[in-house]
Amino acid sequence: MAAGVKSLSKTFVWIILALLIVGLAGFGATNLSGTIRTIGYAGDQPISVDDYGRELQREIRAIEAQSGQTLPMSQVRAMGLDQVVLSRLVGLASLDNEVANLGISIGDTNLQQEILQIPAFQGIDGAFDRESYRFALSQAGLNETDFENDLRAESARTIVQGAVMAGTTMPDVLTQTMTDYIAARRNFTWAQMTAEDLETPIPAATPEELQDYYDDHPDDFTLPETKRLTYVLMTPEMILDQVEIDETALRDLYDSRSEEYDIPGRRLVERLAFADIAAASSAKAQLDVGGTTFEALVEQRGLALADIDLGDVTRDDLREAADDVFAAEIGDVLGPLPSELGPSLYRVNGNLAARVTAFEEVEEELRAELAGDRARRLIETQAEGINDLMAGGATLEELVEETDMALGTINWTDEEHEGVAAYAEFRAAAAAVTEDDFPEIDFTEDGAIFALRLEEVLPVRPEPFAAAREKVAEAWALEQTGAALRAQADAIVAELGEGEDFTETGLSFRVENSMTRTAFVEGTPPDFMSQVFEMEKGELRVISGEGTVLIVRLEDTLPPEETAELTAMQTAFGDGLDQALAEALFEAFMRDARLRAKPQIDQQALSAVQASFQ
Repeated sequence: MAAGVKSLSKTFVWIILALLIVGLAGFGATNLSGTIRTIGYAGDQPISVDDYGRELQREIRAIEAQSGQTLPMSQVRAMGLDQVVLSRLVGLASLDNEVANLGISIGDTNLQQEILQIPAFQGIDGAFDRESYRFALSQAGLNETDFENDLRAESARTIVQGAVMAGTTMPDVLTQTMTDYIAARRNFTWAQMTAEDLETPIPAATPEELQDYYDDHPDDFTLPETKRLTYVLMTPEMILDQVEIDETALRDLYDSRSEEYDIPGRRLVERLAFADIAAASSAKAQLDVGGTTFEALVEQRGLALADIDLGDVTRDDLREAADDVFAAEIGDVLGPLPSELGPSLYRVNGNLAARVTAFEEVEEELRAELAGDRARRLIETQAEGINDLMAGGATLEELVEETDMALGTINWTDEEHEGVAAYAEFRAAAAAVTEDDFPEIDFTEDGAIFALRLEEVLPVRPEPFAAAREKVAEAWALEQTGAALRAQADAIVAELGEGEDFTETGLSFRVENSMTRTAFVEGTPPDFMSQVFEMEKGELRVISGEGTVLIVRLEDTLPPEETAELTAMQTAFGDGLDQALAEALFEAFMRDARLRAKPQIDQQALSAVQASFQ
């Protein structure tokens, strides 16, 4: 246990040092002036103004670093950061009070050893350097006495923490129970029934039945909040007729992609290199007389085929061996031939012919690409002028008359992704727009521009029956099919006795073995495996899905399979439970220490510290 406490002590030393030196960088030696030195007490332990100021500063800077924005004190209070810092310091002071009452201290000798081992205080030779010690503390805004008192207190806290948390273990039966629950297995047989298996098909719904279903399920036919928007849009495709592409530009673009359009012939090749020509020739001779195989030669060298696979290579890749390799047939072994690794045997595994794409074959594709690029640049040049028109008071309708933009309307919801709503930028603008906003030109990723205006916000409302009629009919049919299937399945289960063969049902069935709770069985509802694990051995159950029902019989219950993965999972469970118990015990100890310390906070001093951050 002593070793564990010592390890914990060192860990907390590094933590507090990092918080002090890194967190205080920039806070420097700035103290809060005035006669107030504490913001409160926990028992006999003071909570200093400087400690609160430094901790609050560290929290603020951490959030500013993430957001990239200055965090005013009003927002700090709104986020509750000031209370988080205060609670943490009250907790530490309460623990210090408890430590003092217990009479625990690490002593001067142990304190000295802790300081000597901190790298930040060591010189080039690795030994403790007093000047480095003073400089580091000065940068953190601390003097030696304050730092040593903080370190002494933190080490004492660590001893108490180690004593509370050490040796805490959960009962093995809990770990075993959790493992058994998660890794238990089931064998079962199941058959699926769909609308095609119904003895009597579902008749078409009458108008009255559809109306009744619509009235009984209002939540299923409700329209979300909808924004009725007017917008203008200009895409590169809309102005392609204004773009001229000359033949020279097309040829230049084609030539710049010669590697894509003019691909030389290649071969799929394996190369086995030897130390000298004699060894390579001997290996080739054995192959020629059938005394060995190419795979055996590779294995004799302690290699795998993947180690000698060159992939697809060109003539330039093969150099002096290129003519022989490219003249060979698939499956031929050639050599010895020269290579940068020495005399080698080559095996040809594939022939990839040269592929040349003529200019005429890709001319239209290149023309469309160039036209699109130039159309995007043309839109960019027009966007500024369109913005000027809007700044001068032009409406969206007037823009259409004076520019190439097209006018449209859309009833937009969060689920809308068709047409202009396919643009992510449009959806973001639509989500943010209000009736007080003036239309502004915005760009999409592919170079289009748009502007929009909110006409009306339609609240959540029932979808009219006429508009929802098709969906109502589908939902009604699904419900009726499910009910009919359930009744038919119940009748089959009543006739299917325990141990009877599923073949007697006339249904196609499947047998699943050793399935765990987390197993996925295709074609089943999400809670299927949960229901299977609720069943008793030999039980038959009908499980409903969407437009389908399943007949399931549990054949056998099996314990977890003993594997290395199971052992690792069980160990992880045990470690996690032990850690959770230790943390819970220490948290309870801290709450008790805080209650007995009876913290008192000086609100005036607290406000004074916070005011210094304004």
